[in-house]
Amino acid sequence: MISRKLICFKMKFTVIAFGKLRTKEYKTLYDEYMKRLSPYAKVETIELEPESFNPGEEERAKKREAEKLLDYIYRHKLGTVILCDEKGKEFTSHEFSQELENQGSVVLVIGGSLGFGESVREMHKVKLALSKMTMPHELARVVLAEQLYRAVTIIKGKTYHY
Repeated sequence: MISRKLICFKMKFTVIAFGKLRTKEYKTLYDEYMKRLSPYAKVETIELEPESFNPGEEERAKKREAEKLLDYIYRHKLGTVILCDEKGKEFTSHEFSQELENQGSVVLVIGGSLGFGESVREMHKVKLALSKMTMPHELARVVLAEQLYRAVTIIKGKTYHY
């Protein structure tokens, strides 16, 4: 049996989001959790350019963002893809850590302001609900970063607010 320490050190997380963190407080919190996570797993953040759109052009924008996302994922062969989606499955922190524990490389994707295009939803069946409530994308990135850190500390057997 492989020890928990070895599993955790082999983990790699890639967070893909559309747009940059513009709010200083969100960026500070996100960076703090990524720093805390880095001794336990390789972490990377990819910020794709969101599509601008006018009223009535939402479907076109979603389609273009879907194309960008799928192109990036397949070009880089990043690992298991999990879409952060309000219609996804909700986990407790312990359940989430169990989902991640045996994965080598995980890509967690936060969609653009319009959500995911159908082509993305159809190709990636694994969906994680950070909450059933809608939240700003910047806050979703902070919540995701904190939950990744919490999951890894659970896997490692470290004490962290649980």
